[in-house]
Amino acid sequence: MTKRTFGVIGLAVMGENLALNVESRGFPIAVYNRTSSKTKEFMEQRAKGKDVKDAYSLEEFVQILERPRKVLVMVKAGNPVDKVIEQLKPLLEPGDMIIDGGNSLYEDTERRTQELEATGLGFVGMGVSGGEEGALHGPSLMPGGTETAYKELEPILTKIAAQVNDGPCVTYIGPGGAGHYVKMVHNGIEYGDMQLIAEAYDLLKNVLGLDHKQLHEVFAEWNTTDELNSFLIEITADIFKYVDPETKKPLVELILDAAGQKGTGRWTVVSSLELGVPIPTMYAAVNARVISAYKQERLAASEQLPGPTAKFNGDVKAFINKIRDALYCSKMCSYAQGMALLSKASEEFNYNLDLGETARIWKGGCIIRAGFLDKIKSAFQENPKLPNLLLAPEFKQSILDRQEAWREVLMVANQFGIPVPAFSASLDYFDSYRRTQLPQNLTQAQRDYFGAHTYERTDKEGVFHTEWAQVSE
Repeated sequence: MTKRTFGVIGLAVMGENLALNVESRGFPIAVYNRTSSKTKEFMEQRAKGKDVKDAYSLEEFVQILERPRKVLVMVKAGNPVDKVIEQLKPLLEPGDMIIDGGNSLYEDTERRTQELEATGLGFVGMGVSGGEEGALHGPSLMPGGTETAYKELEPILTKIAAQVNDGPCVTYIGPGGAGHYVKMVHNGIEYGDMQLIAEAYDLLKNVLGLDHKQLHEVFAEWNTTDELNSFLIEITADIFKYVDPETKKPLVELILDAAGQKGTGRWTVVSSLELGVPIPTMYAAVNARVISAYKQERLAASEQLPGPTAKFNGDVKAFINKIRDALYCSKMCSYAQGMALLSKASEEFNYNLDLGETARIWKGGCIIRAGFLDKIKSAFQENPKLPNLLLAPEFKQSILDRQEAWREVLMVANQFGIPVPAFSASLDYFDSYRRTQLPQNLTQAQRDYFGAHTYERTDKEGVFHTEWAQVSE
């Protein structure tokens, strides 16, 4: 029997789809799943007639792989990954490599890379974005870890990744946990993007009174624009035109408004706090999902805490365009925050990230793929040391041209009592970033008053402390 080029452990949907993607590009594969019945089902159904060899023990699985062995692990993040690695280690030989394609915490990936490299094995922590369809037809791949292992994998990864006009949506991200860190921040941007779209929907529906057909038309039109053309806007348009066959009502209106999360958004927030990088749009998006889960409390509160009553009397079409502008400005801030966090992490963890190339591999396959990623790529290619995306000439001018509409949308939302936490956080970020003077001089005075934390002055060098209770006139 011909040895297999590539092996996949874990046959949940993502594992199956990545395995079939690899096989479809001409690479013979081996598969293994802890539950044998799952392997048999895969072989009898989706893998039938394909160049796939099944194995029913890890020993058998390893033996049918050609060297250097390339093993993709697609199991639940955390302890299950460590268990699979421990079982594989004694079966592998120096030069073989393990790829973790799940949503692992980058710190775990850092640890695993160091441990495996010390034994002569390669380890690649690879972010995979695009969902089930992307995994099957072409995802965005963010591999980091052992660079020599990536070089061995490159011929396969460049074939299975999404293809865009300037190449496959994969690149070597950097050492250690770089790949999973970039995927984590990708997901944080995704949280922000989704919350911003949800807030635009809330305004269109509950301020302007648009029905599901009109909502479909608005989002479909927005998806044709240079500013908002994206996967998330595209699927949002599709969602609004779907009618529940049973009730004949728009299905989206029958879905419980309590959003779930798997942790990557929270991890992004934690990392930003540790590194001291503000990402308020993502904070707001995570908080919005958290508060949405308090459904019963919100229902009870709605009976006791009435909001304002207002009626929109303006130009509906004009205000739709203002919401579009507010969405685009806020979206720029979300990406600016994500890129600033990646820049700081690159410096702190020695990842040596190429932010232009990162934006490029997000152009296809992944959930946050969008037309304006080309502009982000160009901005960082033109100035790799760009401190903030908002200072790139095109983005700067785009916001300056739209900020009046952005501010008006937030005023109207407040008048109607509609929460727009991500829109608001984005505008606050913009306003804070552009201000020459923030009120934290008072904060520093307070900290010095109650805790002798000291402060610096604007008029002379040094570090100072004052006995504030001794008031001077």
